[in-house]
Amino acid sequence: MEHNSASRPACCAPPGGRQGGALPVPATRPAAAPAGMVLIPGGEFLMGAEDREGFPSDGEGPVRTVRLSAFHIDAHAVSNDRFAEFVDGTGYVTEAERIGWSYVFAGFLPGILRREAARPPRTPWWCGVTGARWDRPEGPGSTLDGRGDHPVVHVSWNDAAAYAAWAGKRLPTEAEWEYAARGGLEQKRYPWGDVLNPEGRYACNIWRGTFPSKNTADDGYRGTAPVDAFEPNGYGLYNTSGNVWEWCADWWGTDHGRSDRPLVDPRGPKHGTDKVIRGGSYLCHVSYCNRYRVAARSANTPDAASGHAGFRCARAADPDDTARTRRPRSTAA
Repeated sequence: MEHNSASRPACCAPPGGRQGGALPVPATRPAAAPAGMVLIPGGEFLMGAEDREGFPSDGEGPVRTVRLSAFHIDAHAVSNDRFAEFVDGTGYVTEAERIGWSYVFAGFLPGILRREAARPPRTPWWCGVTGARWDRPEGPGSTLDGRGDHPVVHVSWNDAAAYAAWAGKRLPTEAEWEYAARGGLEQKRYPWGDVLNPEGRYACNIWRGTFPSKNTADDGYRGTAPVDAFEPNGYGLYNTSGNVWEWCADWWGTDHGRSDRPLVDPRGPKHGTDKVIRGGSYLCHVSYCNRYRVAARSANTPDAASGHAGFRCARAADPDDTARTRRPRSTAA
């Protein structure tokens, strides 16, 4: 079940390489107003970080100036209810369903299933569970009851791209994702500022306790949280730190180079084997995977699926939209 890639970090995402292949894209919806999306103003920002808490080998730096055109992005990650509409309307079958299994965090499984499941050597907290899929997130017998407003998981990059195309959208570029995730703040560690728990309150859904043996769930959640949990950032985006990793359009690369001029609407390498994921998840912990910082990066193969990766969508802004771009509110802490 394991796929190795020396070009990307291995601690955060279970390996893909299942070779399910790209899936056919269902017909798109008719063009419509982007309900549930936020219009992000075009402009320049400082992308990346050279943070003492960061991972230079992940290509977080160098800090570089990026200029982006205005765009729309979903305020929330795509929820189970939204993904169900897509499946019901198109008959779409995800890669995890076609392949027959997906990765589930071991702590969510009964003992017998944990003992029998295959586990990747480098990330043994993941179990390959037969029958785990987006609507059965812990495998056979599990349901989405009470989780309709939680982010859909067990979706590959290919699944996410298919949903986005059907919805008349696309996946955000990595630069768009980070620009929007920062919420108008410059070079802050998190979407709300530099302090993880501002004024002692929890601002995101990550692992609390000792990973991977004990999660105190002090932030309220052991697994996924609703897509609108916690306070939004300055642009009105929710959960751009923690909860679930989010697929981006870009191929993974770590050589960003340095330039005296801004990079304009960058789209990453032209080719690759892995796709970028951003934002961290409910399994991230400072002791091993401090990648819920807004500049942090990871990646996985486009066919990989797991119980902690989802996505949100983006789309280009029309020229008439630029006069209505939303200016960020202050969220610094």
